[in-house]
Amino acid sequence: MALTGKHFIAGKRSGVENSADSFSATNPSNGETLEGEFLEAGQSDIDAAVAAADEAFDELQTASSDRIGDFLEAIAEGIDAAGDSLLDRAHAETGLPMGRLQGERGRTTNQIRIFANMTRNDDWRQPRIDAGDPERKPPKPDVRTMLFGVGPVVVFGASNFPLAISVAGTDTVSAFAARCPVIVKAHPAHPGTCEILAEVISAAVEKIGLPAGTFSLLQGKSNEFGKSLVQHPDVAAVAFTGSLGGGRAMFDAVNAREIPIPFYAEMGSSNPVFLLPGALKQRAQEIAQGYVQSVNLGVGQFCTNPGIVLGVESDSLEQFLSAVKSSVSGVPPATMLHPGIHKSFQDAQGNLESINGVERIARSDQPPVDGAHQAACNIYEADISVLQSSSEVHEEVFGPSSVVLRCQSTEQMLAYAASLDGHLTATIHGTEEDLNSNLKLVRLLQRKVGRIVFNGFPTGIEVCNAMHHGGPYPATTHSFYTSIGHQSIYRFTKPVCFQGFPEKCLPPQLRSEA
Repeated sequence: MALTGKHFIAGKRSGVENSADSFSATNPSNGETLEGEFLEAGQSDIDAAVAAADEAFDELQTASSDRIGDFLEAIAEGIDAAGDSLLDRAHAETGLPMGRLQGERGRTTNQIRIFANMTRNDDWRQPRIDAGDPERKPPKPDVRTMLFGVGPVVVFGASNFPLAISVAGTDTVSAFAARCPVIVKAHPAHPGTCEILAEVISAAVEKIGLPAGTFSLLQGKSNEFGKSLVQHPDVAAVAFTGSLGGGRAMFDAVNAREIPIPFYAEMGSSNPVFLLPGALKQRAQEIAQGYVQSVNLGVGQFCTNPGIVLGVESDSLEQFLSAVKSSVSGVPPATMLHPGIHKSFQDAQGNLESINGVERIARSDQPPVDGAHQAACNIYEADISVLQSSSEVHEEVFGPSSVVLRCQSTEQMLAYAASLDGHLTATIHGTEEDLNSNLKLVRLLQRKVGRIVFNGFPTGIEVCNAMHHGGPYPATTHSFYTSIGHQSIYRFTKPVCFQGFPEKCLPPQLRSEA
């Protein structure tokens, strides 16, 4: 399809061509400007998109389960039908390898179909019925409750998942499954990919005959545009995936509203890994290889990247570090998602290397290619005591970088765990005996993270009913909710209780014969 650079507002392309407020995407692997001039959304665009969404909400709430399921299925089919043109544009805009993008497309359509099946059976509504008893003294009222959508939802997609956490990603499709209209703020690093996906969703809306305001896409780069969007009085909830700085700015903007609304931000973390003695003694080399692979997966551009490793001084730890050095040397540099992320990565590396007591112990043998915005893997080590003088050591670095902290005892590991802020994940490598001897560590981590991994690594998230991708602040703004998996639908729902209603006037799911 030919890219227009315009917004999609309730099924129609919108925007003034040749506007002075426009931008283009850049190919991060060579710095070339890509096809397409994308328009910056203004307040009138925001108002039009939100008004259309608000108007669509009531009809969506009464749409049949099969109709919403068919809508989601049509989106998945449209993404499959987009074929190589979608992947080619995503590759050009992000530098991600085609194999990775093919896998991400499969993940995207799979999770869409998961929500299509969920919405068809209505179990997510969690209907609860407490029948009345007029003979009781005092009489017991008839009380029935179920979940409904909250209203128009704004979605900010991620830079590192242009398909699976973007225009047609989990946030959008879980909101659709809850029968909420969605306004997506396109990511400015891959606006062409966003436009192709917006065309797919708009076509699905039209095919199923849903109200046009079910979906809109707005392009834009400015912080002011994002703040205006989340502060619109008719927006009911916001989902955000990105940096702590950007997420916090939007969170503050939402809470500055006259009526605050739910803001679900996933902002990343350094995801500490604890190496217990028994595991290191048995399989130091195996753990090292898995660690290096995890650090470099996706050029380290995952919010679950293992940025900190802790191990107790021993011959086994030295074997682990030796294996890490050997593995890292053969990892080639690779292009990062966009020039801004590459610069942030370089700045973060410079900060680490300036800290007294931090030493780089491993680096890719092959140097980065000039002008290709490539990152080389770097592994550092430090004694855990360095944290007394510099807390920056354990801050997230978005890219292929990690720090190994040497501990003198498992008690130091426990103290570190107790000092943690909120993280998405923590990982423990150990034997069963290690685990039984360190249950206090597990209990501490239960308070600090959303997912604890045993004898694995945190990168690679299974899209399933039991998955929880969240964690205490600053990993997210609400640790109860997940942004990946079936349970993500509950971010966009609210319970409504009906008391004393005639049977025939209740929603079908709450009727006794249902």
